[in-house]
This record gives sequence, structure tokens and C-alpha cells, in this order.
Amino acid sequence: MQFQQLQYFVAVAETRHFTRAADLVHVAQPSLSQQIKALERELGADLFLRARGNITLTDAGEALLPLARRILADADTARHEVQELVQLRGGRVRLGATPSLCTGLLPDVLRAFHDRYPGIRLLIEEGGSHDLVRELARGALDLALVVLPLPTPSPALTTVELLREDLVVVSSPEAPAPGGPGRRTVRIADLEGERLVMFRHGYDLRELTVAACRAEGFEPDFAVEGGEMDAVLGFVRAGLGLAVVPRMVAARSGRGLRVTPLARPGLHRTIALAHRSDVAPPRAARELQRMLLER
Repeated sequence: MQFQQLQYFVAVAETRHFTRAADLVHVAQPSLSQQIKALERELGADLFLRARGNITLTDAGEALLPLARRILADADTARHEVQELVQLRGGRVRLGATPSLCTGLLPDVLRAFHDRYPGIRLLIEEGGSHDLVRELARGALDLALVVLPLPTPSPALTTVELLREDLVVVSSPEAPAPGGPGRRTVRIADLEGERLVMFRHGYDLRELTVAACRAEGFEPDFAVEGGEMDAVLGFVRAGLGLAVVPRMVAARSGRGLRVTPLARPGLHRTIALAHRSDVAPPRAARELQRMLLER
């Protein structure tokens, strides 16, 4: 008994017509008929009653049909499972993330993912949440780490909250402490009159910091603006000003920096993992998603 013969048998059983069944499985009708006859000889029983073009199942055919369908379904499952495993030995994952997350959250997770799946290439795109949402929508990314709420909410995206992160103030140890000597925390209001090192436009942290200052009734004073994360931290180390950054970034980059928590209620940001709602991420991307959610 051959797998192909069972495919042909099920096709005839479902269409009750040899020619239509042959079209369905993309084979010439004489070849399909020969394979059905070979299957009947193998089983020692007729599977179809053929009377003036009217095709019906015999008792043997009725008994075989659910078994044949189960065998074909199991074969499809086996093929799918093997392909899933093969995808984890090679291929790529296209992940978008804000620069601060590339610095703070991702290194440890990506190292663990690479150790487990060394054959999968990791393609990382840094950008603000607005840019990453656009890249997801056009299919250029499989997953993206974005800051909620999204700048432009999209029903085409599915988001899963990953973490809520505190923001802190970083400064040069050689500069005066923000808020005055001996302060263990600093308020947003204490940043009035301080020179800030500010991220470029489109950076989520820029919008959050500026909005917090305005809520306290003042416009922030920029000493330098327009940088990415590494540049901002470098300028702060050089004593050009203060910056508001995620706690994880400060923890990883704290060498040469003074880290001062914000007084309650402080500032926070919510990080989410996003992907398109209409397209399931590839197997490798789903595995990275699982590792991020379980980190």
C-alpha cells in the first residue's frame, strides 16, 4: 500500500468521479485509475462500485476511508513538525527595537537565543516606535519591541505587554548632583534650570521627558540634542548635562555615570512585543517571542 494510492482513493471518494479526482491531485486520469486498481489488488477487495459513471463506495471502501484520511492527516502533521524543526536550524528573525532596548533588554536574550539556535540569523533594526510600527505593517519585520501607547494605534497589530520600566536620571559624578548634594532621589521639577542632553526627534524617551517637564510647568533646557543612546550617555559622562534614561540602560552603562532614581510617582514606560495580526510570525520568530516573554 502506497501513500500516493491513499491520496488518490480519498480524492475519488470525495468527488465520486475519477476525472475530477485526477484533476484534484494533478495526475492523468488513467494513472489514477491504475493506482486505484493496484490498491484494490493489494487489499483483496473492490473499493468502488462503478455503474454507468455512478461511483459509490463499497463496504470495504467505507471502512478504509476514515483510516486513509487519518493516515494522510498524520502525514501532514509529521511534515509540518519536521519543517518547524528545520526552520529552527536555519533562516532568520527580523526584530525591531528602540535603541534603548537594544542597549538594555536585548543583549542577554539574544545571546541565549543564539546559543540555542546558532543557525538562525538575527537581523536587528533600531528605530522609534513610530518607525517600527510602519516597518511591521509593511512586512519588513517579524517582531518589534515598542513603547506603549503606540503613536498611531493600529488594529492590524497585536501587542503583548512585556515589562514596565522605571526611568532614572544619569549625570557625571564630577558634576553637581541633580537636586542638590545628598539627594537620594530627584523630582522632575528639580530638572528646571538643569542642562539636559536630549535624544533626537522621534525618540520615545524624548517625547516622554519633554511631556513630563511641561506637566511641571517648564520647558526643558537642552545642552545637546539629537543623539542616539550611546551618544547621549557619552555626552553625560563628559559633563555636558543630565539625561533621563531607562533603569536597565543605566545599570548596563553605569560606569562613569551617577544614577539617581526619580522620586515617586516617577516616570515609567511600558514595553510591548508587537507583530502583525493577519500573519503568524515564522517559527523562529515565535521562539524568540517566547524567550522574550519568559525572560
